[in-house]
Amino acid sequence: MRNLILKPEVIPGGGASELAASMAIVEASDAEASIDQYSMKAFADALDTIPTILSENSGLPSIQTVTDLKAQQTKTKNGWFGVDAMIKGTNDMWEQNVYEALSSKINQFRLATQVVKMVLKIDDVIGNSDDF
Repeated sequence: MRNLILKPEVIPGGGASELAASMAIVEASDAEASIDQYSMKAFADALDTIPTILSENSGLPSIQTVTDLKAQQTKTKNGWFGVDAMIKGTNDMWEQNVYEALSSKINQFRLATQVVKMVLKIDDVIGNSDDF
């Protein structure tokens, strides 16, 4: 509630924002010529786990649901399509009134990115220790 009072902006819930971010990261990784593209794709896969778990917990076929949502977001260029956990008949999170505070989601993405960077740095240090 505090985040909404300080910055009253919302984004879609239901895993829609994670799917949109995942697809954007995959698109950016395709343009990346270095080995970094693999870590980018792994990060995108990690983001896909949120809608996958939401689907599973809702009793929906997770792989099919996530695939359909990605196709729907791509086709319509609308990032508001998420998991219909309440089986209301629409995946549009705007119509279902399923929102998240933008500031909270930004902080979540920042923290996730920092964790990934930290793991990659540790992996790089351990990988280089074989040279000694």
